[in-house]
Amino acid sequence: MIHWRKSSYSQASGGECVEVSTNTAALLVRDSKDPKGPWLVLEPGALAALVGQIKSGVLDL
Repeated sequence: MIHWRKSSYSQASGGECVEVSTNTAALLVRDSKDPKGPWLVLEPGALAALVGQIKSGVLDL
């Protein structure tokens, strides 16, 4: 069974939030508004690299 976690900073309504699971060798990410929808499957360092690029302005999102 996969255990999903959501940020404690997210609103109780669950809008605009992602959930993550680290129960596997990969990091799983999904949209909290669509729990039956698709997941992103990332290698452990991939999310950290993505967040770092967003924070540094390399990616314009």
